[in-house]
Amino acid sequence: MVTNVKQKPTSKSSFSQAQRAAALAAAPDSPVVDAENPPTQPTDWAGAVLSRSLPELREKLAKRHRGPSRAPLKVPTTIRFDPEVLAALKASGKGWQTRVNEAMREWVKSHSRT
Repeated sequence: MVTNVKQKPTSKSSFSQAQRAAALAAAPDSPVVDAENPPTQPTDWAGAVLSRSLPELREKLAKRHRGPSRAPLKVPTTIRFDPEVLAALKASGKGWQTRVNEAMREWVKSHSRT
């Protein structure tokens, strides 16, 4: 039994009971459709972790970990490009950083002194 809960609310309601009832009555029966936030589909929840308590959730998540990497890890770095070069690279679409990495790998191979 919780005993430290306040018995009286500390703030007043902004709306009267009649105003709340009128707002509920005026609300549409069908759900509001928002193009930017479409309803979820069952497939959206395929990888969800279900839990009934925080300790249970922590236990389940502790068991989940990434497996060994298939390829060597890449090292994050900062590089400076001219604005027009960067714009052209990004305009080439998704994967532009991978393509830059491949081009640099080829350059290093062709300019290697060994």
